[in-house]
Amino acid sequence: MDVFAALADPVRRDLLARLSAGPMRVVDLAAELPVSRPAVSKHLRLLGAAGLVTATPSGRETRYALRRRGLEPLNAYLATLAVRAPFAEHTLDALALEVRRTVRERRSAPETASPTKETA
Repeated sequence: MDVFAALADPVRRDLLARLSAGPMRVVDLAAELPVSRPAVSKHLRLLGAAGLVTATPSGRETRYALRRRGLEPLNAYLATLAVRAPFAEHTLDALALEVRRTVRERRSAPETASPTKETA
């Protein structure tokens, strides 16, 4: 299963969000979800197949932890969607220079007398 398919399910997204705080047991993860413990285990297996979680046996229990490197394909995809300017920022340097020059010239130019309206 790929990362995007794994993240399509809201229960799996919730599991990942909770695992971001640190490793947890299935019992602890299932306690606050509206699905059964076996269903949580299945979701965790799918997340493991996608490379998003690791399982570490500890006696009779298994602790699951978020594998942050598994999110790299998602981060790479989101980076391609990031809003970018249609041109490089340094291309505006010449425009900024021209605006400053024009403002400076207008301030130093002698003011011409403008005709005033006569009042009747």
